[in-house]
Amino acid sequence: MQERQKNRRLYFEELSITSRKYYIPYISKYKKIKKGMNILEIGCGDGGNLLPFTELGCNTTGVDLSAGRIKDAILFFEERQIKGNFIASDIFKLKGLEHKFDLIICHDVIEHIKDKATFLSNLPKYINPEGIIFMSFPAWQMPFGGHQQICKSKIISHFPFIHLLPAPIYKGILKFGGESTGCIEELLSIKETKTSIELFEKLVHEKHITIIDRQLFFINPHYEIKFRLKPRRLYAIIAGIPHLRNFFTTSCFYTLK
Repeated sequence: MQERQKNRRLYFEELSITSRKYYIPYISKYKKIKKGMNILEIGCGDGGNLLPFTELGCNTTGVDLSAGRIKDAILFFEERQIKGNFIASDIFKLKGLEHKFDLIICHDVIEHIKDKATFLSNLPKYINPEGIIFMSFPAWQMPFGGHQQICKSKIISHFPFIHLLPAPIYKGILKFGGESTGCIEELLSIKETKTSIELFEKLVHEKHITIIDRQLFFINPHYEIKFRLKPRRLYAIIAGIPHLRNFFTTSCFYTLK
């Protein structure tokens, strides 16, 4: 397990740096970030992605299923004397949020969701007529698309493509490596809900959601703060080859409407 997975403050800070340096400039190409904007992040975790938006004067709301993550988000914002609204809930069980938001952020969320079709069909009802959705996720077949970096075993957490093994073999390796039952269940769940570029775009089109822009990254922008690697877009030739591109795409950025 990497240090940032154990140190939530470090993880929060790193996310806020990437959000400030890369997410906001990317989103601003299609929606200028202004003071007073209403912004929702679904699957907000500790709230790191929302911090830079809040600092710009936006009204930020973060929703996450994990009460522990929401507790951390509230604490981290209070420590900085910055106001953010954080709710531990299933977003679709909340009332009064329809057509309210100028921007919805879903960062590294869709790959965890089993019923992606229902999730995507419900998203548009939360944005106002001029609103947009920023969604990002790792392509399933990329070296660490299975999120195996959360493992405690140093070998498994740094082992690329191991998540592509058949489920029984993968589970056996995780058990042999001493991973907890909770960790194994989470990783097998991600394997079950895996998201490829082709699957995502197929579902988006079926739900009549417009792809305004797509950027595929060979080197994820977040790797700059994690590994000191400069972000790099995937070469256009590879990006144009279905299925193969998934093995080289460490992050997919989409602007949707």
